[in-house]
Amino acid sequence: MTEPQDADRLKALEAKIAALKTPAKVKDHAEEHYSQAQLAWRMVVELVAGLGIGFGIGYGLDTLFGTMPVFLVLFIFLGLAAGVQTMMRSAAEVQLKQQRAAQEKGDASGD
Repeated sequence: MTEPQDADRLKALEAKIAALKTPAKVKDHAEEHYSQAQLAWRMVVELVAGLGIGFGIGYGLDTLFGTMPVFLVLFIFLGLAAGVQTMMRSAAEVQLKQQRAAQEKGDASGD
């Protein structure tokens, strides 16, 4: 059988193992920065995609009709407007999420 000293050491070891198994809920500053960088890249991609699609449609129509710069310029501006609109919609979505998180945090601390 085990001696009382060994039982105490075993309980202390089990407590240490249990403490290490529980996940720590600490939000790292680097994680927040990564989230902001991810949002910035998302907005850049949305803007470039709008410009690219506008360029493609304009170039295709100009090639089809033989009017080289007319549709190209028109659809580049339309693509820019669509990209900016999509960026603004994404920014509003992120702002709404932040407001909800702040409200939930305020409700939780108010209880």
